[in-house]
Amino acid sequence: MHAYFRETHQRLFPVLITVLFIVTVMSIAVGQWQLGWLVSLQSLSPWQSDVAPHILTIVQQVRLPRTLLCLFVGALLAVSGALMQGLFRNPLADPGIIGVSGGASLGGALGLLLLSWGSLNVGFTLSVPLFAFLGALVATLFVYRIGTTSMGTSVTVMLLAGIAISALSGAALGLINYVADNQTLRDIALWSMGSLTGASWGLIALTGVASVTLTLFAYRCAPHINALLLGENEAAYLGINVHRLKRLLIIATAAGMGVSVSAAGLIGFIGLVVPHIGRLLAGPDHRTLIPLSAILGALLLTLADIIARIIVAPAELPVGIITALMGAPFFLWLLIQQRQAVVH
Repeated sequence: MHAYFRETHQRLFPVLITVLFIVTVMSIAVGQWQLGWLVSLQSLSPWQSDVAPHILTIVQQVRLPRTLLCLFVGALLAVSGALMQGLFRNPLADPGIIGVSGGASLGGALGLLLLSWGSLNVGFTLSVPLFAFLGALVATLFVYRIGTTSMGTSVTVMLLAGIAISALSGAALGLINYVADNQTLRDIALWSMGSLTGASWGLIALTGVASVTLTLFAYRCAPHINALLLGENEAAYLGINVHRLKRLLIIATAAGMGVSVSAAGLIGFIGLVVPHIGRLLAGPDHRTLIPLSAILGALLLTLADIIARIIVAPAELPVGIITALMGAPFFLWLLIQQRQAVVH
């Protein structure tokens, strides 16, 4: 089995990186204006003098920033999901399902509201991610405290706590919508459905730094997470400071979710689906799963964004709707698998 996974790893990463490059070019080429692959690549190359100015504008100022944001947010969501599943030692753990996304969205919406009121003077790129991070952190700590006892982590309690967090976040979001002005209300509504239309170089820099930092941190923690999967007592016997590790994973997950939600709104199921796909392809070792999740998350979200742009062209759907349509059946399949495992 180990030889099989080792051989798979040697072929898997080059193939996925090649596919990711193809999908990235496709994301730049398709849309309301069909540009073609060669023209898209030429627009980003030193030989762009023959390309029409309006095509250069479309590629360099609209589609390239949006595609880069897709890649970074997808990696953030997927790595955050892998960390959360490792933290809770449960394959059903997901930032959206257990209420962390709801907490982040509430914090981000509060940041947007305060920004529109002029209570914050630091700008969107700083204020909204900060509030989204604080909301995600509070939600994660709450769910972890409620769902974890001396006997371990209960997925049932965890899911119920997530439902409570989501309900409270929904009620608070309704209150914010009630007091917000028309423009802020529209911003919050589009943002809460998951959208990548607001891509800017500031957000790209923020998500790029966050995704690389989170992936490197998660990869460094991967051996400790592998030990944690054996049980907290077993990990402690191996010399791991379990409580410190759990605190670091909580903060890292909250930071990843806070940045991704502030940049693209609520995009569900990427953090649930991608780690499972990674385990099916390469096994449960987090030293492989973490970088694989980053690549697969970027790939899956970019594909979802392409579908969102072309399915009702010339209009476009929020990408959160597409990921929900893809992820909800997968989640139901996971529940059925868990049920069958309990029965047998």
